[in-house]
Amino acid sequence: MWRSVASNALTLFIVVLVLAGGVVMWGQRQYTGPGPLEAPICLRVEPGSTMTRVSRDLAATGAISNPSIFRLGAQYTEKSSLLKAGSFLVQPGSSMQDIVDTVTRGGRSTCGTEVNFRIGILSAEVQVRELDPATSRYVEVLAFDPGAEIPEGYGAVIAQPDLRYRVTLAEGVTSWQVIEELKSADFLVGDVTDLPPEGSLSPDSYEVPRGTARADLVAQMQARQEQILQELWAQRAPDLPLETPQQALVLASIVEKETGIPEERRQVASVFVNRLKQGIRLQTDPTVIYGLTKGQGALGRGLRQSELRSDTPWNTYVIEGLPPTPIANPGRASIAAALDPEKTDYLFFVADGTGGHAFSETLAGHNRNVAKWREIEAGRSAD
Repeated sequence: MWRSVASNALTLFIVVLVLAGGVVMWGQRQYTGPGPLEAPICLRVEPGSTMTRVSRDLAATGAISNPSIFRLGAQYTEKSSLLKAGSFLVQPGSSMQDIVDTVTRGGRSTCGTEVNFRIGILSAEVQVRELDPATSRYVEVLAFDPGAEIPEGYGAVIAQPDLRYRVTLAEGVTSWQVIEELKSADFLVGDVTDLPPEGSLSPDSYEVPRGTARADLVAQMQARQEQILQELWAQRAPDLPLETPQQALVLASIVEKETGIPEERRQVASVFVNRLKQGIRLQTDPTVIYGLTKGQGALGRGLRQSELRSDTPWNTYVIEGLPPTPIANPGRASIAAALDPEKTDYLFFVADGTGGHAFSETLAGHNRNVAKWREIEAGRSAD
């Protein structure tokens, strides 16, 4: 009898173990397998939240199938105590394991509200943007001049605990413009004592925590530009009339100011490279303007004939070769164009009325293109 009881008990124990193992395996598949979410969502984790609250929010949005498994998985992997506050983008089909990793890994928000302090060629602008999870694109909800009156609603925006800040430099801004505009970025602290050398700042987008020192941000911009310059200098085309990376930066800044058409950069660079090789003066207006303004704002008018003859180190109608410094901060694409220009025989270019330029190999061809451009200008004036 006792043998029968023991045998039945052992059988029952084995069945229980098998069932338990099956439940564990099922739970593991539920935790690591693709989730039920069909469209991306922005999950907000409030300060002081727990995995229990997060699991309920996720279940309510249809991102997970079982809140208990979500919590047990987080506990088993010892991540329950690592939960970070913020707003996190959850992609369709994300597993519970993926979501736990997202909300515990770094604590940096990946969606929600962002303040983008954008420094453009003529002015700066504060843009408040919301990430649309469905398109992964930012939608502008507020924009204003940082030097003007702060609009209503901005106070509520900056009160958000998981708000992200970004500083974006447009290609072609000058170092003086950058430093002057950064003074109005109220989420940064400290001063920049020395003006960075022209061309040394990389036009790019920089995510920064609130309270970042302005000097630290500028150092980051300089480090990125130096990295780009050294990388592209190592890949430069042969037989360029450039002896140093600094000369490449000077040429790139001229290319940057001469065209806003990405497809033209290498053609514009070829004109200046051909002129340098043949000992022809560059004769480019942006260098003359820089000699007058030193990069401190726009000239705001056309150049006078007397200014084209003015004696400044940057006037390429007067000096031979490249000016002594860059005339702006060029972006990566312009640096790449200066170091790998298109193979052409072009020596001239002029505006063609479309926003781009007409290129020519001879002075006669250039004069014809200039005549066409003057006809376009005259027609616009008449209109």
